Amino acid sequence: MTTPTPPALLIAGHGTRDETGAEAFRAFVRELGRRHPDLPVAGGFIELSPPPLGEAVAELVERGVRRFAAVPLMLVSAGHAKGDIPAALAREKQRHPGISYTYGRPLGPHPALLSVLERRLEEAMGPSWERSEVTVLLVGRGSTDPDANAEVFKAARLLWEGRGYAGVETAFVSLAEPDVPSGLERCARLGARRIVVLPYFLFTGVLPDRVRRQAAQWAAARTGVEVRPADVIGPEPELLDLVMERYEEAVKGDLRMNCDACVYRIALPGFEDKVGLPQQPHYHPDDDGHHHGHHHHGHHHGGHAHSHAH
Repeated sequence: MTTPTPPALLIAGHGTRDETGAEAFRAFVRELGRRHPDLPVAGGFIELSPPPLGEAVAELVERGVRRFAAVPLMLVSAGHAKGDIPAALAREKQRHPGISYTYGRPLGPHPALLSVLERRLEEAMGPSWERSEVTVLLVGRGSTDPDANAEVFKAARLLWEGRGYAGVETAFVSLAEPDVPSGLERCARLGARRIVVLPYFLFTGVLPDRVRRQAAQWAAARTGVEVRPADVIGPEPELLDLVMERYEEAVKGDLRMNCDACVYRIALPGFEDKVGLPQQPHYHPDDDGHHHGHHHHGHHHGGHAHSHAH
């Protein structure tokens, strides 16, 4: 019996005006294909650079693909991941009757990517720099979507947890405050003397270049504060593996909540002892655990303690 062909992998990218960045994405898609020769892999962009997503779908359909899983190659779930890609996929379904797809989730602040970010910080830090005296400014793309911006703050917090940096502050390169100079100013006001500016971007491009330039301009005008730029995440093995993890989730229909960064599932720095702990139900002090609500009318919180003899 022949094993059924697994659904193809379609990678959806942002798009960039930067040819090097666009080529980095295309090379990444090719590398995924090389690593998984039994899996049809194609990738395309939502805007700005070739090939468009529709072309990648057409290429897969020409290869006889009927089912595929789409994974957004994006760190945060903003307008592209929430709206543009699903809309583009719906359009492709009309263009190619008979195809079906599942949609994976954005990469998010996955522990594997946090360890790449940590590596980038190590590379950027001066040889004599101690983590405890380094403030990190994590700079995201920036969005008009508050939830997307909040995800960058979440990444910053997860990067700070258990790693010993003096602090991890957050800024954005476009569409959201604080901008890079304001973010650096904030670090300085908090007493930072050594700052590493860490771009929260997958590949090189117009925006990461702008982050580096703005940081350099700010630093040139300041005395007493050392600022070093760190590199983007890049096509690291961790990123290749994570895309496959998102693919597997999409294929199995296993789209989880925020379990990637859950201390009970993943060993996060400093919280290793929590992995696999059995989860106990949590009882609220105002809960007596059985007759829910039938004698709770009109009591005041905080004025007195309920004591129930069980």
